[in-house]
Amino acid sequence: MAGNSQRRGAMRKPGSKKGAVVGSGGQRRRGLEGKGPTPKAENRPGHAANRRANATAKRSAKTQDKGSNELVAGRNPVVELLRANAPATGLYVALGIEADDRVAESVRLAADRGISVLEVSRPELDRLTSGAMHQGLALQVPPFEYAHPDELLEAAASTGEPPLIVALDGVTDPRNLGAVVRSAAAFGANGVLLPQRRSAGMTAVAWRTSAGTAAKLPVAVAVNLTRQLRAFADQGLMIIGLDADGTMEFDNLDLATSPLVIVVGSEGRGLTRLVREACDATVSIPMSAGVESLNASVAAGVVLAEVARRRRAAGRI
Repeated sequence: MAGNSQRRGAMRKPGSKKGAVVGSGGQRRRGLEGKGPTPKAENRPGHAANRRANATAKRSAKTQDKGSNELVAGRNPVVELLRANAPATGLYVALGIEADDRVAESVRLAADRGISVLEVSRPELDRLTSGAMHQGLALQVPPFEYAHPDELLEAAASTGEPPLIVALDGVTDPRNLGAVVRSAAAFGANGVLLPQRRSAGMTAVAWRTSAGTAAKLPVAVAVNLTRQLRAFADQGLMIIGLDADGTMEFDNLDLATSPLVIVVGSEGRGLTRLVREACDATVSIPMSAGVESLNASVAAGVVLAEVARRRRAAGRI
């Protein structure tokens, strides 16, 4: 016991009350070691690439929680998706259908990419597509992968033209969403922005309405739409909202040639208050008396066509 007591005493500095103090416990050695190579941007906390990677991971996790693959039905949407090299896991073809060029091309494209081609009875295809108008053809696609809002500006930068983004505020009908995506792609927009809440998503119905253009145009999700619109404004984009009581007439849309975000509200209530306050201007579309408002996707198409016309006239596209 005495020997043990002596050893414990030898580990204390003179004048110290208690505790072992001899040696650094390896701390000095660790302090001299390097910290290793600099992590990649997406692995560095606080870096923009890290924020995008985290947002993508969260969206992927939510998507996986929501469910499995979906079926896009109809000959035109299916062949457009396959032409656009959209991700797909299976092509369903109804037995005994009258094959046209779209069916033949769909089967060929699927086979070339190694996508399973499955022949099923028409009643079975009716069941799989929940009674949708499939025309004897349906494509199984994985859950849609949304982009980060920053990627919309990156897509614009790669074109060398002023950015053009379409944002939807409270549009909950997937057919409207699909139609807006199709118009945005047709008139040269760089992408579509959706709010995380109270919005339609890129379901099979939206895929079908977009006629496959969703495979070519990025669709991003903002956690907070108002905050994201202000972030775009800080980066030099003008924010205009479509509103029946707009502060600017459609014929005076001189902002068309500027870096632009067009915000489309829901068909019933229009733009929400906070989103309207984030807009630099609101634009109304002149209509005949007795017509209250246009459907959201039609209104978006009208304004996008006007923006494209003005940009062509100005030599911007």
